[in-house]
Amino acid sequence: NGTSVKEFILLGFPGTWQFRVSFVVVFALIYTLTVIGNASIIALVWRSSNLHTPMYFFLCNLSFLEIWYTTGAVPKAIGVMLGTSQTISFSVCIFQLFFLLSLGSTECFLLSVMAYDRYLAICYPLRYSSLMSSVLSVRLALSSWLGGFLAISLLAFLTSRLTFCGPDVINHFLCDIDSCLALSCSDTWPVELATFLVSIIVVVASCVVTLVSYMCIISSILRIQSAHGRKKAFSTCSAHLSVVTIWYGSTMFLYVKPTAQNSLDLNKIVNTFNTVVTPLLNPFIYTLRNKEVKLAL
Repeated sequence: NGTSVKEFILLGFPGTWQFRVSFVVVFALIYTLTVIGNASIIALVWRSSNLHTPMYFFLCNLSFLEIWYTTGAVPKAIGVMLGTSQTISFSVCIFQLFFLLSLGSTECFLLSVMAYDRYLAICYPLRYSSLMSSVLSVRLALSSWLGGFLAISLLAFLTSRLTFCGPDVINHFLCDIDSCLALSCSDTWPVELATFLVSIIVVVASCVVTLVSYMCIISSILRIQSAHGRKKAFSTCSAHLSVVTIWYGSTMFLYVKPTAQNSLDLNKIVNTFNTVVTPLLNPFIYTLRNKEVKLAL
């Protein structure tokens, strides 16, 4: 790749030792709860035959993804804040960038698939089992995973071709696109354009599918005569709607922009929310108000 910089130094969260240790404790606690929470959902769905439905199959895929998504960022972040693993080689940096962005893209596709699943369940309840068959649900989940990783392949390749002459300090606890663009001494326009186009394809397209699905869902719910029926129908998609709002809000801020974001500190805060907090919230959002999961538990 012609780069003179062979490794980068991750800055993490600068501050006193006590400040960084407190961050480490919080990150470690959240990471542990995230892995336990999402693994518990997978085990619960696997053990409970009444949860063997497309909705919970997609939820298992989402939980499996969240475990790896937070694993790709948090352990390294802890090492950076403790000062034991602040360096990262160029190849590992590109791999982490590819891994996290691919999982993020997969999550966008999965959330849109889950919205489509809820659309079929609410708008076509009598035909739902035939419309959303087990074969179709597997194909949709597999397509989400393949689409997510394929969408980022070109972006990761273009980033790996950038030239880095120095400095080599990344103002982040992980490797992301904006940090690499800020350090590159070569023309970054192709990568910025590819990032924008991929963001439009992945984030905006999946968001449109989700919005259209929910417009149809809301329209169908409003036509239900009884208040109890409307409440029951809305409860089946309220958890997913909460996750969608949190995820797309932060993701669009990070990636759907024509040029690199100037404030890397702000990116770092939003990335912390995306990679650390959101994977923890998902299992609780989906289970706290879900009677089927409570009963199975």
